[in-house]
Amino acid sequence: MPSSNALYENPSRQVTADNETLVTLIRARAKRRPAEPVMERRREVGGWYNVSASRMMQEVDDTARGLIGMGLKHGDSIAIMSSTRPEWTTLDLAALSIGVIVVPIYESDSVSQIEWICEDANIALAVCDTHARAQLIEHANTPSVKQILSLESGAMRTINQAANSVSLEQLSERQKHVDADTLATVIYTSGTTGRPKGVMLTHRNFVDTIRSIGDTVPHLLYSTKTRFLLFLPLAHVLARFVQFAILSGRGVFAHSADTRNLLGDIEAFQPSMLLLVPRVLEKVYNAAEAKAGKGAKRKLFHWAASRSIEYSKAQETVLGPTIKQRREREWADKLVLRKVRKALGPNMKYIISGGAPLSPVLGHFYRGIGLNILEGWGLSETTGPLTLSDHRDPVMGSVGKVLPGNALKLSDEGEILAKGTAVFPGYFNNPAANAEAFDEDGWFRTGDIGHFDRKGNLYITGRKKDIIVTAGGKNVAPSALEETLVTHPLISHVVVVGDQKPFIGALITLDQEMLPTWLANHGLEPMDVTQAATHPRVLESLDKAIKRSNRAVSRAESIRKFRVVNAEFTVDNGYLTPSLKLKRSEVTRDFAHEIEALYNGD
Repeated sequence: MPSSNALYENPSRQVTADNETLVTLIRARAKRRPAEPVMERRREVGGWYNVSASRMMQEVDDTARGLIGMGLKHGDSIAIMSSTRPEWTTLDLAALSIGVIVVPIYESDSVSQIEWICEDANIALAVCDTHARAQLIEHANTPSVKQILSLESGAMRTINQAANSVSLEQLSERQKHVDADTLATVIYTSGTTGRPKGVMLTHRNFVDTIRSIGDTVPHLLYSTKTRFLLFLPLAHVLARFVQFAILSGRGVFAHSADTRNLLGDIEAFQPSMLLLVPRVLEKVYNAAEAKAGKGAKRKLFHWAASRSIEYSKAQETVLGPTIKQRREREWADKLVLRKVRKALGPNMKYIISGGAPLSPVLGHFYRGIGLNILEGWGLSETTGPLTLSDHRDPVMGSVGKVLPGNALKLSDEGEILAKGTAVFPGYFNNPAANAEAFDEDGWFRTGDIGHFDRKGNLYITGRKKDIIVTAGGKNVAPSALEETLVTHPLISHVVVVGDQKPFIGALITLDQEMLPTWLANHGLEPMDVTQAATHPRVLESLDKAIKRSNRAVSRAESIRKFRVVNAEFTVDNGYLTPSLKLKRSEVTRDFAHEIEALYNGD
């Protein structure tokens, strides 16, 4: 194992000029290949149509003129509160091109969060997708917001009408004053604890990181065969960054505004690449297992899945898969695996997983069915990705190596420290948070715990603040245990607990969507979640899964008792962040009685 104070540095091959910005990077593509499609949009009735690079930049410039016409000046801030849709992209690029700071607001943010963001960022204009969200901001205490527009009531038309009073010369003059170090956006962390902090990111942060990705996976960024379907919230830095990267390269992307239509959009758009959080991959796997049915068909699915996983694991060995493993994987593919792959479309080749750790078992399963799994790691404070798997030599369970232009090292406590072109300049209006975030040598404290292998691949163990210290003094990273249980079709979420307790326990929530199918597959009568939470067959299945998970850890780290809670952890009820990370502190606070019951024998 490498020394904890070893430095993992990857020098950048390119230097961003001071006059380069996100928009000049994308505009360069439009100048080189004006007719090349960069986006596909859904028609109101049937099918999709291409948007060329030149047309998109024309729309961006017209919208930028409109924002100027509405009185927005360099350094002003606008908020966008909307689902993932083309207008989000156009507004974003238009504002960035004239030095207006874009502040995303999550669709799930509460009134108090909206008030805080608008006050702290001094929002002048807010654009929402629906009347309801516009009214949410209107009724909030946001005195700085001078105008609120909704896309439902013609926001883009209003902005474009304001463009009539602004000439192209005026637009060009404004754009000249935007450079690489201009503040592009302030992203308020959804935050698993406390009041959201505004992460400042400059144009240079984005441009440098896009070029780092281009150096790392040029076959993705600069291929005309790349088709990217964007459905994660554009308020999230990773979704927004990948969108910018595709626009600056040679690929085409499309928006999917409603995840309920995701499978239909995949079938229609036929992407080659998806950006997913692990929870989506978990649900696809669990749905495939449930669809397999019961009896012999269920056993066949498990056999095929195990062949896929073993084949993928063998790919990481020196000799690779054996003849037997290859043949078994071929049969598994013919009988089961190709059906799973077919659901993701005929062009699907790459799955990029980010936002939370991906279970290695799941990663091996998807790679075994023929997909390239790229796992990355980063934060809002690092412009999204800071590491990415090596597609030529991926190691499942690792989040890859540090991207060019950046450096990583570990503190004495194992916390990952970062420096480089992707690292943000600081928090907006928050010197106290900045002092806490950076050490005396300027290294950013990421808050994540991890380790490196001898090749420089990074492994994330968990969040520093989430580490559990049992009454016996054993340090336990809960995420490692939780990841191994997520493939159970009944489990929606697992929360490992045990801080200052005699042993490790777990709270489990059941997946309401999967429950009816699981019950039918196991010959049980229909029942609701409340009944299932105490049913002997359900508890027996969960117990078996936990015992399998415990084999990979020491006795002190193993889950000794669990409790099924009749609850659902969602973004709307505040137990998940918009990127589907668990708000552990909220869960342990609100379910303190259930946790105590684990240790009191109730």
